[in-house]
Formats: sequence, structure tokens, C-alpha cells
Amino acid sequence: MARTVDPERHEAQRLRIIDAALTVIASRGYRGATTAAICREAAIGSGTFFHYFPTKVDVLLAILDLGTQEVAQLREHVAELSDPMAAISAIIDQAIVDAGDERIGGFVQAVAAVMREASVAAALQADERAQRELLTEQIARARAAGKVRTDMSVERLTSWVQLVLDGFLERIATEPDFTAEGEGEVLRAIVLDFLTAEQTGR
Repeated sequence: MARTVDPERHEAQRLRIIDAALTVIASRGYRGATTAAICREAAIGSGTFFHYFPTKVDVLLAILDLGTQEVAQLREHVAELSDPMAAISAIIDQAIVDAGDERIGGFVQAVAAVMREASVAAALQADERAQRELLTEQIARARAAGKVRTDMSVERLTSWVQLVLDGFLERIATEPDFTAEGEGEVLRAIVLDFLTAEQTGR
């Protein structure tokens, strides 16, 4: 008789391995993060690891894919907000929360070292596309509601906001004293002031 699989336990184990891999990759870099180290962090045997992820790159891709899924969930959440500026604020708040994970700096640097590998590049492009679509939708809603500047196209506004958010994350990854907690309010002010500059006469 075939052994039945509990989907919830299976997914919980998968997420535990992903979380352990994130911790190890962030601290050791991608090259230095061995599957043995990930197994120790997750308190599992190697057989369990390879049951879920055939190779180390597969678990890295799973981490990136999880981030893309979280963007999709955020997209659903903010679509329910009637005020598009509240939706944009929620996007910024989530970026600050994500950047507040103490592992994020090391992980960003680790991914940068392997971002030219085709599968990793494709995963990063998918994540960037999801974020761009999310921002574009909400900035377009805000434009239609007369709440953001009109001297630039929605696409150009989106590009600049995405640049600021990416730069915020990169600075956190490279400067220990630059933290999400300490600089989050400045990020929020910069993005919102930029988007509403025309409305406030600046």
C-alpha cells in the first residue's frame, strides 16, 4: 500500500528547508553554502533535502520563487484597498519589512554572485516583472484618481520608484549601519514625495 502524503506537513517541511537555506546562504554565500550545512540548519538528513530539492540551485530558485509568490499575494491584498495611495504605502511598508530581515543583506550579495546563471537570472527577472506590474497597477490607479504627478508617464514613475526600492535594498546589503528600521521612514517619504510632487507644488 502506497504511503499517503500529508500536503500540509509536506509544505511545512519544504518551507523549513527553504528558510534554513536562506540562513546558510546569507551567512556563507552561495558557493560556501553546502547542502550539508543546510541540512544541519534544518535538522534533517541529506535524503530529506534531496527529496525536496535535487540540487542546491533548486533550493535557491525556491527562495526566489517564494519571494515572487509573496509579491503576488501583496498584489491581491492591495487591490482590495480603495485608496491607491494607501496601496502604494502598503507596498513600501512591505519592502521595509522585507529589508528588515537580518539575513537579507547577505542573501542579496550571495545572489549577486550567481545572478548570471540562466536559471537564477530568469527567476530574478520574474520577480522584478511581478514587482513592476504591482507598482504600475497602483500608480496607474493613483494617476486616475488625480493623486500623483502628471508630468511623467506611469511607466517612468514606476521605473523611478522601483529604482529607489532596489537602491534601498542594495544599500542595506552593503552598509551595516544602514538599516530598514532606521531608514524606512525616509524611504517612505522619498517615494511618496516623489509621486505627489506636482500635487504639493514642489
